[in-house]
Amino acid sequence: MQKLNINWQRLVTEDETCPRCSETGNEFRKAVAVLDRSFRNLGIKVESKTKEISLQDFKDNPLESNKIMINGKELEKWINGEVGQSECCDVCGPTDCRTIEIDGEVYEEIPAELIIKAGLFAAGEMIGIKKTSSCCESTSVKPTQSGCCG
Repeated sequence: MQKLNINWQRLVTEDETCPRCSETGNEFRKAVAVLDRSFRNLGIKVESKTKEISLQDFKDNPLESNKIMINGKELEKWINGEVGQSECCDVCGPTDCRTIEIDGEVYEEIPAELIIKAGLFAAGEMIGIKKTSSCCESTSVKPTQSGCCG
């Protein structure tokens, strides 16, 4: 059975994490459960891990907190997103926390839907499905309403 590895890491200091990471954790667990159920019939086992990073590690590199990796690749790379930063809370102090921007929308907490989408791309790659362009992109023909090139 193939394995899809999903790892999430976040700042934990004095047994606390920020609200942003806490909510991402809830969404992470939901997404992992959905992906695991969905992939069983494909022969793919979802393995998830969480990691705590220290306050010093966070200060040294704040973009390492609230980071999700799928099969060794950052979540945003699977779904054509960009990493950013924004002010967070007292737990994080004056350091800005990680955000993800996709299609002009900025996410402070990473929703399960984005994690699932990235997981689908990763699983597709595992079973040999490659992203392809539309059949119409190489021609001047526009697709019809049914999606076929006319």
